[in-house]
Amino acid sequence: MSVGGDTTGGAQHSRKVLSLQSMNANIRAMQYAVLGPMEVRARQLELELKQGTGKPFDSVIRANIGDCHAMDQIPVTYIRQVLGLCLNNSLLTSPDFPEDAKDHARRILSACRGHSLGSYTEGVGIDIIHRSVADFIQRRDGGVQARPKDVIITEGATEGIINILKMLNQPRDGKPTGVLVPVPQYPLYSATLTEFAMAQVNYSLDEEHNWALDIAELKRAIDECRSRCNPAAIVVINPGNPTGQVLTEENIRDVIRFAQEEGLFLIADEVYQDNVYGKDSTFHSFKKVMMQMGSPYYKMELASFYTASKGLVGECGLRGAFMEVINMDPDVRAMLTKLFTVSHPNTVGQVCIDCAVNPPKPGDPSYATFTSEREGILVSLAERAQLVTDAFNSIPGVQCNEVQGSMFAFPRLDLPAKLISQAKRLGQEPDYFYASQLLEHTGVFVVPGSGFGQKPGTFHFRTTILPSPELLKKMVQRFRVFHEKFIQSFM
Repeated sequence: MSVGGDTTGGAQHSRKVLSLQSMNANIRAMQYAVLGPMEVRARQLELELKQGTGKPFDSVIRANIGDCHAMDQIPVTYIRQVLGLCLNNSLLTSPDFPEDAKDHARRILSACRGHSLGSYTEGVGIDIIHRSVADFIQRRDGGVQARPKDVIITEGATEGIINILKMLNQPRDGKPTGVLVPVPQYPLYSATLTEFAMAQVNYSLDEEHNWALDIAELKRAIDECRSRCNPAAIVVINPGNPTGQVLTEENIRDVIRFAQEEGLFLIADEVYQDNVYGKDSTFHSFKKVMMQMGSPYYKMELASFYTASKGLVGECGLRGAFMEVINMDPDVRAMLTKLFTVSHPNTVGQVCIDCAVNPPKPGDPSYATFTSEREGILVSLAERAQLVTDAFNSIPGVQCNEVQGSMFAFPRLDLPAKLISQAKRLGQEPDYFYASQLLEHTGVFVVPGSGFGQKPGTFHFRTTILPSPELLKKMVQRFRVFHEKFIQSFM
């Protein structure tokens, strides 16, 4: 008799059920450049610096990800006050909090079961926050109607985007569903499409015209993809990530016409809509332009996205966002709602979204402080956008389009043939080789352009504009010294 019990069944098998060979191959094939192998090395370097290991730099400068508060963006006082009041109801009687923040907290708590953020909410979010979001969209779009029932509150924009792609994923006639994606693109799209075994249909942005969308390129992409997939949707990222452009209204109209002619679902990734810096740049939502274009365009299916992780708020860790879905078939919309009902959006993120879209108004006790903080954050970001553009364009062999919006720049590198050959011998993309050496020698952490996609024969890197002006200047100086020496070593 065995002390450990019966050893005759599965206990005799030491082989793992899950191995690299038996696991989901789509997940194994997924890549997410923003937090890839260089992220692991950056953490190792930070640990080595703490342990006193000698390095030619005293800190790692993380310019790889749009994490606002990690780069010392100051939390908005009003939002944190409302969050604090909602999480600790006893503070509602404290004289240390302004009355408008207390009223805001009471309004939200009154809509929560048990008057507590610890309770579950509806799968698509708290009803009163739907109304706040709809009012915000209607103000943003100059009075174009927005309906609360078209709003879904999500765990970050990522959840909403993934669920829309899930809804679209239905192979037909032996071919996968295709989604047109801009190149360069945000790796969320390539990773998710790989996971779902969907077809990524790349269309190249026009770098020579500040990353504009070219309709001839869109038509080329869709015509060439039909033999391998069934194209069903087009993704547009505006303002651009990683490219930092802001689309003109005419360019948006062109894309809408193209999508309507081709019968495509429009996925408008507009999470950086509050981050617009170019003096001649204005954000126009795809929904507003569609509605203004009239029939047949105002009947098109569209999902657009907004998040509290970006813009003025920058609360990446709270995971608050919303999506607006219009013109979806009611039966399909019921299925989308069912998909979200499987999970429940966290209430803290919902409060954050409500504050973002429903901030203090003129005359409110918090208005002056809120306005001062908002202007300070957005003006500083605009200054940093210009600083990054000018700084990289001053370095020989580096070209950077104007950072009109978002939180990123995507400079182009002119790399010598010997460097490219050396990278290939190492089995690396040339821009990955460049960026990894930049990290090793300077502590500056940027993301290779190959992780976002780029025109063949070109090499880029993505950097955020989020470090403080002083840190940005330090980063650019480290970059400049490295670039000149490194490039020269391959001449």
